[in-house]
Amino acid sequence: MATKLAPEALYKPCDPNMFTFNTTDDIQDIIPGTIGQEKAMRALDFGLSMDSSGFNIFALGETGTGKMTTVMTALKEKAAKEKVPEDWCYVYNFKDPDTSIAISLEPGNGVVFQKEMDDLIKTVRIEIPKAFESKEYEMQKSRIIEEFQQKQTEYFSRLDEEAKTRGFAVKRGPTGVLIVPVRENGEPLTKEEFEALDEKARKKMEETGRMFQEKLNDVVRVLRDADKLVRDMLTKLERMVALDLVGPLIEVIKAKYKNNEKITAYFENVKEEILSHLDEFRPTEEQPSPLPFMKMPKTEPSFLKYTVNVIVNHSDSKGAPIVFETNPTYLNLFGRIEYKVTYGMASTDFTMIKAGALHRANGGYLVIDTMDLFKNPFSYDALKRALKNREIKIEDVLEQYRMISTTGLKPEAVPLNTKVVLVGSPYIYYLLYSLDEESRDLFKVKADFDSRMDRTPESVERYAAFIANCQREEKLLPFDRTGVASIIELSSRFADHQDKLSVKFSSIMDLVREAHYWAKKADSAIVKGEHVRKAIEEKVFRVNRVEERMREMMLEDTIIVNTSGAKVGQVNGLAVLDLGDYSFGKPSRITAKTFAGKAGIVNIERETKMSGKIHEKAILIISSYLGSKYAAKSPISLSASITFEQLYEMIEGDSATCAELYALLSSISGVPLKQNYAVTGSMDQNGDVQPIGGANQKIEGFFDLCKIRGLDTTQGVIIPKRNAKHLVLKQEVVEAVREGKFSIYTIDKMEEGLELLTGMPAGELQEDGTYPEGTINYLVAKRLAEIGEAMEKKKEKEGEGNNVIAKSPEE
Repeated sequence: MATKLAPEALYKPCDPNMFTFNTTDDIQDIIPGTIGQEKAMRALDFGLSMDSSGFNIFALGETGTGKMTTVMTALKEKAAKEKVPEDWCYVYNFKDPDTSIAISLEPGNGVVFQKEMDDLIKTVRIEIPKAFESKEYEMQKSRIIEEFQQKQTEYFSRLDEEAKTRGFAVKRGPTGVLIVPVRENGEPLTKEEFEALDEKARKKMEETGRMFQEKLNDVVRVLRDADKLVRDMLTKLERMVALDLVGPLIEVIKAKYKNNEKITAYFENVKEEILSHLDEFRPTEEQPSPLPFMKMPKTEPSFLKYTVNVIVNHSDSKGAPIVFETNPTYLNLFGRIEYKVTYGMASTDFTMIKAGALHRANGGYLVIDTMDLFKNPFSYDALKRALKNREIKIEDVLEQYRMISTTGLKPEAVPLNTKVVLVGSPYIYYLLYSLDEESRDLFKVKADFDSRMDRTPESVERYAAFIANCQREEKLLPFDRTGVASIIELSSRFADHQDKLSVKFSSIMDLVREAHYWAKKADSAIVKGEHVRKAIEEKVFRVNRVEERMREMMLEDTIIVNTSGAKVGQVNGLAVLDLGDYSFGKPSRITAKTFAGKAGIVNIERETKMSGKIHEKAILIISSYLGSKYAAKSPISLSASITFEQLYEMIEGDSATCAELYALLSSISGVPLKQNYAVTGSMDQNGDVQPIGGANQKIEGFFDLCKIRGLDTTQGVIIPKRNAKHLVLKQEVVEAVREGKFSIYTIDKMEEGLELLTGMPAGELQEDGTYPEGTINYLVAKRLAEIGEAMEKKKEKEGEGNNVIAKSPEE
């Protein structure tokens, strides 16, 4: 039998007297931390404490459950106790300029190392020119040059003396050293004088000239080797002088980083680079100009290769870094190589390498919202690759899409040691878990945030402390006991359960702020329960335009919904229309038509492709129920159609199963159903009524329509018994029930609702397999039997027609 609910069962009040404070200003013991998320907090603690690879965290939960706030709070607490990670910088690779070298240093030493390198090069640029201008250097250089010049003079003198004895001389000209014939006075022989000689004399002179030319060539070769030797000696002298200056300066810095092999190797390369390019440290001279009035600019050498590019600096850091990347593009995550354009040409160097979020979070924690991550192409796959390979590579992500490969910097990868926390919805988590095997291996810790918690005296006290904390942080008016109690009651409504509280604290905080606004507008010094209720009423008023328009159409009978009388094959069903920021109950007519045939139950919504899978399943359950109930001895011959009238959108769900069955049984039996009731409830194949969602909105939707038309004490709603604990109805519904103007019934079996709608007993199956007369089941079984007999007679007639043999006229 259907149970009529008492007013006390429709709403669980919160007694203001249970609180020991007068206002939230009196609450002193505010325990910081997240409320009602014990599972998620334990998962976070486990994930943050696990150092093994792959134990990154995916924090999932509905919007407003405080995922991000809780994650950031837990990270700050954990990171504050951990050591500051290393600084990272890039330096020039003297052996392979396209591959910059990544170097790690103790926290804060990155900028120190950078300054030391800058100071070193400044000192070298000043001291090397001084060293080359010193007397000691000039003396050694002059001695080497003089020795060479002396040797050169000796060689040419000996050759010249020998040549003079044979009528030749060694002459220096603009084109070099030459052997020329001379007169007795030493003057060169002219061309005319040479041609005036007889042939024998000319040939002899030519032979002698060739001999001396060969000797000259030998001398030049010897002197060229000597010149090379001199140059090598001068170079060694310069290196020795520079090394005496640079070596100690570099060794002093190297000693500080003796345990860092990369830095010591780098300084050796720096020393070699300086010694190999000493000309860069000499004063630059003005270039000669082709035009005397135009001076050519000095070409200054670049010392950029000696700079240090610090990409991660932890000088001022305390604890491990926490990076929340709000725009996780590929470049923002992995860093970039910037370019500068000069005269239309793009160029870059290792000083233009910029760090990404992974670099800054290295040694700490990186937090990313999954929706932001998946909005950016390449980011998710690259993040997985970095976590799997445990390194950060700065790459040109578009390189693979270019038709022509280009050369550019390829910075050395940085080892990655970061705990990544993804924050997102359950839908994204389970989608990734089912479709992406790599995500299971990389995000092994699931921090699942609940949307509600148990309503206990302890949790209510913590809720009050949460309200007090919000009030103080945002400098709001204090809440008195009734104000806090009203928020507790509404929290249960948000949770759709009398014994639960919502932990969607973003919505609760909005309610606290809005209640403060209305209290302040009413010139109240404290926020009371009436202000909380005012906040809800005003919010509903702001967003319920669609609901009011639909109700208006119902009152005008544009959308037909009957709230009085009785009709065969028609019942009021209830649905919830969710607009995103607001949801409300919408009554709808469900009608059924039955007739002789074998088509079975036709779901009109399915035929028009307006029905979802769950709703189609509900129709099949109805068919199964009818078969088990009325076809124990013979099959059912029936054609029936069921539809939601004036439905212009998709329908999904099984909450109308009972209502659809009631309409169908009414159509078969011919017994009208009372239109002053609305029905909601799912059902299994045994006729047991199952709970549904949105019970509060559905009841209030039908109540509002009846209230506007006029409550006549007969109207009410039939819901599943198992939904009773979910009822947290608004006060005017509770008062109407208390005054006997409206009723709410719960049912456990489908037949209980059928009896309430028809005013007739459903009827139990008797031992002879029939139902007692005067019951709904009797009428249904009788009508089904009649249809079955009619179908059998039709079949027999069709069979007799097929057996008649046509005779010819002659017979």
